[in-house]
Amino acid sequence: MLRDEDRLETYPTFSISQGDALAKRPTKLELLQKAGPPPKSSRATETVCNEFLDYLRSECHLAANTIAAYGRDMRRFTTWLGTGALNQISISDLSSYVGELNEAELAPASIARNVVAVRTFFKYLQLEGIVESNPAELIATQKMWERVPGVLSTRQVEGFLASPRKSDVYWQRDVAMLEVLYATGCRASEVCSIRVRDMSLSEKFLKCEGKGGKQRMVPIGSRAIAAIVRYCEELRGKLAEKSPHPPEELFLSRSGRALDRIHLWRLVKFYAKRVGIDPSISPHSLRHSFATHLLAGGADLRLVQEMLGHASIQTTQIYTHVEHSRLKKVHQRFHPRA
Repeated sequence: MLRDEDRLETYPTFSISQGDALAKRPTKLELLQKAGPPPKSSRATETVCNEFLDYLRSECHLAANTIAAYGRDMRRFTTWLGTGALNQISISDLSSYVGELNEAELAPASIARNVVAVRTFFKYLQLEGIVESNPAELIATQKMWERVPGVLSTRQVEGFLASPRKSDVYWQRDVAMLEVLYATGCRASEVCSIRVRDMSLSEKFLKCEGKGGKQRMVPIGSRAIAAIVRYCEELRGKLAEKSPHPPEELFLSRSGRALDRIHLWRLVKFYAKRVGIDPSISPHSLRHSFATHLLAGGADLRLVQEMLGHASIQTTQIYTHVEHSRLKKVHQRFHPRA
């Protein structure tokens, strides 16, 4: 987190006489130039970064997790920048920064996200008049997935979904939760925010809220519906009684409050360990598996894109790459002339 004192950093003020009242208001670029060289702590840069994050929150309405990711990326960028001036950065400088990200052996997806963060940041700087040109426009976006996302086989999924036991205290909830994760391909945060009124089980649909507050309708299968009904009939009411206020969310913790994504993440890890699945599995692994299994079964790419809530079909095409990589392995293993 940026320090509170950094948030109080202000640009130099200028007194305007009555005769100059109609004069053009100085841009932030002019203010920064008049301020002279930035101090070693680059507090002016950090202030601009804080304003950028506030802009993403209030104007772009990005999700809290997305803003947190941008914040981490901007801290990395400002650390690299040091006392350098934002309005003096060139495309060569930014290329060097991307090179250092590669040398740090970050995952391709992390590098791509850092690049997107910098490009978005410089668009904001140009919009605010802090920079006159945008060198970040010329940075090539790295392929997001040079590594194949972790995907479970259908057999692994079946074992995983059956891992909660009736001896587990909240097994009805956990079965329903795991079934919904795989049946819908929803993100962990989306599953945690599902409300009872968002479900239309008779129509086999539920409404979920994705990144940026965007809502979509997602189909849900009969097994997941049966698990939800059992959970609501046998357990949810008992959990809801423990809350001081009637909870709207479907999945509740033992205290009767909405289950958060950290709790969900831990439960997925717990059940994966129980059945001997790769410990690196996460709720997102079920999302990957959902998409890959649909495409392997012949589902239309654009329909899968809509179910996942992807803004760009290029993101959904990740999963076609997964299938292609598996096809190559099968070909190499079984074809006599591979």
